[in-house]
Amino acid sequence: MKLKFLSKRKPDFRPVQNSTLPFHPLEASLDANLAEIKRRIGHSADVVFRSLSNPSSDSPAMNFIYIDGLVNSDLVSQAVIQPLTDNPLLKEQRPEEAFLLIKEQILPVGGLQECKTVESLLGMLFEGNAIIMLDGSKVALAAGTSFWEKRSVNEPTSQGVIRGPKEGFTESLRTGTSMLRRRLKTADLRVEQYKIGRRTQTGVALVYLHGIASEQVLAEIRQRLDAIDTDSILESNYIEELIQDGHLTPFPTIMSTERPDAMAGGILEGQVGIIIDGTPFALLAPATFFSFFQSSEDYYQRFDISSFLRLIRYSAFFVSMLLPALYIAITTFHQEMLPTTLLISLAAQREGVPFPAFIEALLMELTFDVLREAGVRMPRAIGPAISIVGALVLGQAAVQAGLVSAAMVIVVSFTAISNFVIPSMAISNSTRLIRFMMMLFAGTLGMLGIMSFLMVLLIHMASLQSFGVPYLSPIAPMNPSYLKDIVIRVPLRNMKMRPSTYGSKEAPRQNLLPKEQQASGSQSEGQGSKNS
Repeated sequence: MKLKFLSKRKPDFRPVQNSTLPFHPLEASLDANLAEIKRRIGHSADVVFRSLSNPSSDSPAMNFIYIDGLVNSDLVSQAVIQPLTDNPLLKEQRPEEAFLLIKEQILPVGGLQECKTVESLLGMLFEGNAIIMLDGSKVALAAGTSFWEKRSVNEPTSQGVIRGPKEGFTESLRTGTSMLRRRLKTADLRVEQYKIGRRTQTGVALVYLHGIASEQVLAEIRQRLDAIDTDSILESNYIEELIQDGHLTPFPTIMSTERPDAMAGGILEGQVGIIIDGTPFALLAPATFFSFFQSSEDYYQRFDISSFLRLIRYSAFFVSMLLPALYIAITTFHQEMLPTTLLISLAAQREGVPFPAFIEALLMELTFDVLREAGVRMPRAIGPAISIVGALVLGQAAVQAGLVSAAMVIVVSFTAISNFVIPSMAISNSTRLIRFMMMLFAGTLGMLGIMSFLMVLLIHMASLQSFGVPYLSPIAPMNPSYLKDIVIRVPLRNMKMRPSTYGSKEAPRQNLLPKEQQASGSQSEGQGSKNS
């Protein structure tokens, strides 16, 4: 499948200004370098300056700089400061020779890097390295001593499964890449790291499988990441909004996940992972509409159960999007579509309701969204209880007061429950926005408004792309050979080829022999084991 990039679309990115800033090389004078560093970072209480200058010693004067709280204090003391204190190898050595001795022989700590500019020195300092500066040397050393408190690996909170791994990403970038390495033990797994954000210098890792991920998609993602010019990246949504396609659309074009197994599965399919330091939510691109309805649990249980659950998700999506609008349209414009008994029952319920069906549904939907947000913001001890009690009390009181009908409470409640069936929170939130627009068209034009809005929505989705991949692929454009894992999931043994839905190279991912050859192979293996 050829990728079609929008040549007319120019992303609103500015060139990175960090690369144009002047660099200040370190000087040979230790005092001058220290003065420049203190001028830049100010008198911060957590920055530690320690000098080992000794006038009675022949060793060159040196200074250590590190940030308390970002380094392992014991490691700095035992592996950096102690080996350099009155070391006989440093006596009567010139600064260049002393620098080589420290780098190659004296320091036992790993991860030594050279810093030739003040900017690189500060960057390594803020990453938790201990800086070693010698008087007379224009190069400083950064020793890998980083250590800070971080959250342990826990079960994902937004993507729970009954069967499958119970661990999720943490806020540590290296923990995220290591969890992928444990699952993809191959030399083809490549990790490219970026520093984005002039002030935050947030670490961003681009993870993909060499030979499987599309080179065009990779080039487009790299170009958009390099073009980001901002002062801060605090969460993955910053990256998502800055590189996504289709800014004026309710549909997400990049997936977010906090499950390492879900990201590993996407990378194996040809997607590209983006892990951001400081957040447990990673990104997967490109993404299609149907990928948001797939759960990692679909592949941890039988194909028939997975297919049934996936059909329920698609049904819940349409119910969540259309049910209030259909109720408004039928009760307002198309009463003849209802059976007589049901029509009489609904008319009797709405007899004392002072609002039209559209206003009634709008009030109930807004009330439920308020309760939902309140439950999220409340303390965990009372949040769920207040949400449930509030919904029951408000719903019952509204029906008894004659403000809404009982049928409307049922419609809104079932709509809200259906919205939680969708496994992706991003597409679930999009459905909430689309539902309000659908209700507006249903309240003004009835079924004609619903069908017209659905046609416009479908045309809009067909025009979307995610890094050059059609959003409705493989349905539009139609590719029947790639439909084995879209609406339903066929058995794993029947998915022998890797689909090129995400622009990846179509290649066999398994090589299952016919049953006759398998039986003969197992018999020969059994005989071989007996003979051995």
